[in-house]
Amino acid sequence: MEVRVLKYFLAVAHEGSITGAAASLHLTQPTLTRQLQGLERELGQKLLIRGKHRISLTPEGMMLKKRAEEIVELVEKTESEFNSITDIVSGDIYIGCGETRSMKQIAGVMKELRDKCSGIKFHIYSGNAEDVTEKLDKGLLDFGVLIQPIDLSKYDNITLPDKDVWGVIMRKDSPLAKKDYVELNDLSELPLIASRQMSKKYSAESGFLDWFGEKFEQLNITATYNLVYNAVMMVEAGLGYAITLDKLANTSEESEICFRPLLPKLESGLDIVWKKHEFFSPAAKLFLECLQNKFLINK
Repeated sequence: MEVRVLKYFLAVAHEGSITGAAASLHLTQPTLTRQLQGLERELGQKLLIRGKHRISLTPEGMMLKKRAEEIVELVEKTESEFNSITDIVSGDIYIGCGETRSMKQIAGVMKELRDKCSGIKFHIYSGNAEDVTEKLDKGLLDFGVLIQPIDLSKYDNITLPDKDVWGVIMRKDSPLAKKDYVELNDLSELPLIASRQMSKKYSAESGFLDWFGEKFEQLNITATYNLVYNAVMMVEAGLGYAITLDKLANTSEESEICFRPLLPKLESGLDIVWKKHEFFSPAAKLFLECLQNKFLINK
């Protein structure tokens, strides 16, 4: 199975047609068709369903699309790392992170490194802890920025000095907005928009189970989210109250929404993590040294 052919397959999956994919790849349609037929023979599976107006993927094709994206991304990352092995440090650094204001500190380190080494580029992948650790384990990311608690058995880590505060985003015309904080009884009857950390799978680890206690199972969860931007849209539309971290949404005077912290206070720390015994590219190694100088030496 050649990476080149996997790129052809991904182009067809993206374009939804042989004609469009062939044009984007600068290939003739017969050449592209032969390559795809050869891929199907090699795998022993039908990958494409050829409709009148558009090509769609079979279940096997969908499986290959996910794997092909990972393979191509890993190959390109590997090529970038080897191309960057020169006297002048350059190359690409891949970081996965959840939404947290502590990224501002990390962004400061990124800026300092870029000022010294203009050939370094950063690529940020946003996702929840499950998404980030999956890509980290597969070698698609160099570092992950994760909200505690975290299973660190497979990783080395640096704990950031700040903690994020949990609370509720709501419309300013909500009766609850008149309060300075939100207590458990305030939430018992309200429609809630919950983060992935509040799901039953993660609640015990994240501290939510302790905070909500026996009422956790009785929560009226209207919707879930993994990006605060989308949660804000739902709050503004009046769908419910979003439980999230502070300082991630615009709650300025002009905004329709406001944030109120939970009481008792619920906080989460953050860690920068990377795989144990990881072989870093020169760029990633230098970034790690900058992180250690920033967060460990002066600690």
